[in-house]
Amino acid sequence: MPASSPARPARPARPGRHRRPARRLPLQSLALTPLLGAALLVGTGGAPPASTTAPPAAAPQAVKAAPKKTVNVASAPVAAVPRRIQALRLTAAQRGKPYRWGAAGPYAFDCSGLIYYVYRTRLHVALPRTANAQRLRTVRVAKSNILAGDLVFFMSAGRAYHVGVYAGSGKVWHSPRPGQRVQLSKLWTSAWVAGRVR
Repeated sequence: MPASSPARPARPARPGRHRRPARRLPLQSLALTPLLGAALLVGTGGAPPASTTAPPAAAPQAVKAAPKKTVNVASAPVAAVPRRIQALRLTAAQRGKPYRWGAAGPYAFDCSGLIYYVYRTRLHVALPRTANAQRLRTVRVAKSNILAGDLVFFMSAGRAYHVGVYAGSGKVWHSPRPGQRVQLSKLWTSAWVAGRVR
């Protein structure tokens, strides 16, 4: 019997060497695969797929723009202070300015000149210059319905001889007479009527 040949011992693995895969894809085909897929999807209206070799980049968040609101200033409703309250504030702001007959501001006033200045010059409301003409231009208000900012006309013989702005609580802002200044006074008579500027 012939002698059997001895078995060959397994060769120890050399350090630093790795086993190669059985089948390797060329690098060119790996680079072309995403491009071909993208071209096919773009041609059909789809979005290109993310590459399988790198993690997809975070897509930027689409920020939804707030709808623009256009406001027409000429027609927009304005929550304004009522005109009579504006008139009251403007009249009170003249406190301490001297009385001068025939004066209509801004540094001195007679009684109707104070009202004329507030309404005509500051609030741009057409109002006559004299107290009685101002009374005739306003809407009559019952004494029980008078509101702050309404006008108070002091009457004698059916005509207004003096005017002021009602401040509430039975008081009126006015420019009283020579030697005095614009001031807040208590109503001193019952011979008055109230009017509201239209």
